[in-house]
Amino acid sequence: MSVSRSKRTAQNLSVGFIYQVTNMILAFVSRTVFIRTLGDEYLGLNGIFSDVLTLLSMADLGFSTAMAYSFYKPLADNDEDRIAALVAFYKKVYNTIALVVLGLGLCCIPFLRLIVNTEKQIDHLEIYYLFSLAGVVTSYLFVYKTTLLTADQKDFKVVNIRMITNFAKVVLQIVTLLIWKNYIVYLAIGTFMGILTNLIASKKAESEYPYIKDLKNRDDVDKELTGSIVENMKSVFIYKVSTTVFSATDNIIISIVISTVMVGLYSNYLMLSQKLLLIEQIVFSAMTASIGNVIAKENADKRYQIFQTIQSISFIFCGIITTGYCILANDLVRIWLGEDHMLPLTLVAAVSVNTFLSCSLQPLWSYRDASGLYKKTKYIMLIATIENIILSVILGKLMGVAGVIFASAIARLTTYFWYEPKLLYREYFERSPRSYFLAMLKNLALATVVIAVVGTVSSRFYVSSWGELIIKGAIIGVVCTIVFVGAYYKTEGAQNLIRKVKELVKR
Repeated sequence: MSVSRSKRTAQNLSVGFIYQVTNMILAFVSRTVFIRTLGDEYLGLNGIFSDVLTLLSMADLGFSTAMAYSFYKPLADNDEDRIAALVAFYKKVYNTIALVVLGLGLCCIPFLRLIVNTEKQIDHLEIYYLFSLAGVVTSYLFVYKTTLLTADQKDFKVVNIRMITNFAKVVLQIVTLLIWKNYIVYLAIGTFMGILTNLIASKKAESEYPYIKDLKNRDDVDKELTGSIVENMKSVFIYKVSTTVFSATDNIIISIVISTVMVGLYSNYLMLSQKLLLIEQIVFSAMTASIGNVIAKENADKRYQIFQTIQSISFIFCGIITTGYCILANDLVRIWLGEDHMLPLTLVAAVSVNTFLSCSLQPLWSYRDASGLYKKTKYIMLIATIENIILSVILGKLMGVAGVIFASAIARLTTYFWYEPKLLYREYFERSPRSYFLAMLKNLALATVVIAVVGTVSSRFYVSSWGELIIKGAIIGVVCTIVFVGAYYKTEGAQNLIRKVKELVKR
């Protein structure tokens, strides 16, 4: 990476890391208050609304990914007219998408009570849903400007805004829950603060790129570029539908097959893994725009060198996150929420497997998004999604919640887990993916051994307070860090990173 790319990545990384740590602490506090004041049924309801609205977000047809991709070249060329024309084009697109999502969201209202599976009927269910829907619909009215900052490696500026507004939102929600214990007020605050966040971020984009303020008299995007965007969109659409349905159906299936309360209990474990994964994801999201620059300007050897570097980072993250989660998840839930919120070890194992897969695939996904590789992987994702739904229903009935989660892991392993690396290595690195799969197996084997050994030893120490949990977590964290940093410190990728960091510090 050039120094400018490295500097931007470092800025995105440092701000993103602070944001995620802050967000993680706030999420724990907020969820604790939510459960104590409203209960597990409303927590499950929150999870279902999230999945239904995520499914509705498919209406953007994958434009968000195609949009960022189309900005890379004009930003590199400093072509202000082309950038402004693209922003004007996407404004029209997203205004239409907002209307479509609103229409589809309203059509879902008659089916809500078929999805929500509770012992007692929840009053005002439709009103709760409409507040959640409003938050999603309004987000589409701003995204066409804020994506420009992300594509230009300035995502840290948007993250700064989100950090402040999210803190204000969570504090307000906690206070109102403690005073009124009212779910509608809780949702209303979330919707209002979401609109405010997007509005401020949109104004920030206008200050960075003044030429996008007035889009009324801008030239239309030429037919050739429009055709290219639409062609990209067609490919992204299938991929987007597949990935969205893949990730957003678990809670719905759990609610229908088992119960909405179980969605709430499972969501506690899922939140823990997601917050840990976000620490790694922020690293790779900070790199995506830089990777797009590398792909556009560098040869296959340079692309592969950068990939090796971020893969080494991923393996270290993956080992620490997966092992730490698997060993400590039940201890944390017991101390945090009580034994009545704990789920079986099979569920912890299932979530751990999916956490490992998501964690280890982050570098691949960064290259996929930056390179437009989704054009050639759309059908494999469609197969994975169909397989996941069928297996989730079958295994959910046989094994409960753990079966639904294991189904996702099986669907991943038998489809894109092996197909996407094969394609990336052939198309962009011009070499065999054999070394990639061997490295992945090594990382999985090492994580399994660490979980078995450290988990067995640490299980003899029962924790009964936050202090004991922190001490146990710190010891396990240090042991896992030593093991995985030691295992990958000497790799070519890690050495590339060390050289780059030293160079950056000197400059």
